[in-house]
Amino acid sequence: MRFLATAEQREFARTLDALLGTCGTPAVARAWAAGEHKPGRDLWARIAAAGVFALAVAERHGGLGPLPVELALSFVELGRHVVPGPLAETVAAAAFLERLGGSAAAGDLAEDLLPRIAAGDAVVSLCAQGPYAVDADAADAVLVVEGDTVRRTVAHGPVQTSLDPARRLARPLGGGLLAKGPAVAAAAAHAVDAARLVTAAQSLGLGRALLAATVSYARQRTQFHRPIGSFQAVKHRLADTLLGLEFAQPLVYAAALAVAAGVPSAGREVAAAKVAAGEAAHAAARTALQVHGAVGYTAELDLSLWIRKARPLRDAWGTPAECRACVLAAS
Repeated sequence: MRFLATAEQREFARTLDALLGTCGTPAVARAWAAGEHKPGRDLWARIAAAGVFALAVAERHGGLGPLPVELALSFVELGRHVVPGPLAETVAAAAFLERLGGSAAAGDLAEDLLPRIAAGDAVVSLCAQGPYAVDADAADAVLVVEGDTVRRTVAHGPVQTSLDPARRLARPLGGGLLAKGPAVAAAAAHAVDAARLVTAAQSLGLGRALLAATVSYARQRTQFHRPIGSFQAVKHRLADTLLGLEFAQPLVYAAALAVAAGVPSAGREVAAAKVAAGEAAHAAARTALQVHGAVGYTAELDLSLWIRKARPLRDAWGTPAECRACVLAAS
């Protein structure tokens, strides 16, 4: 499949890139990691004003979507600029609430949260895989799916650090039952696919930023009176990184198109894109660390924010092994 974004889509991505480039996102990410959420919430509002979260919400709830292709393009830019917060988790929550029907409690919650998600007034964390919710301390609502049940929690345990300091984890506690039954499980599966798609796009943008920073450094750093980028070993490492990202990009956009078209193979294509983009971003982080040398290990270097996010994104919403199993099971 050959994917070519329309002029309008490309302009939207450029506009979002320009917006985020003026927001000082590394400082925002550091503040978020320290538990200071105001700069992140201000940035969240600006992103929402650009229409990003409205792309995940249907028009009947005040959104513009769902528009998976535009959402993927947006998340490439969010990954490129290392924007913190439960981005994929909020999109997953929107997808879950849009798909879930049945109980009056879940319907009332959808009517309340979806317009607020679209407007950027609600940060929501959906916990559908594993015991930890992402950024529960900063979220306006935390939804926990366990099998065929969903509940809205009222508290969380101590915040745990992770490899990515701006990805804060906590165990959700308590909460009343919102809905139960096969519809919950089906909505959760749909939400996982949505989260995997935007996480793949976020990984792609992250990998692109890491590669650009590493190429720039390789041109400036000299050894034996020559830029290290002129050494064959460095050239090969950078070329391999570029190939991985170039291979992942069409898979991400093809998966977005499959989701938009509602084709039966969409889940498999999303899983394949998640594997490719996650592995490519992780390889880009390893390359960045190696080429930058000792300076790459310093937490004070902004590049560390990108490097430390690559592996958590690779494993979030399905490890490579789990996503490969999904592809094989559907083939």
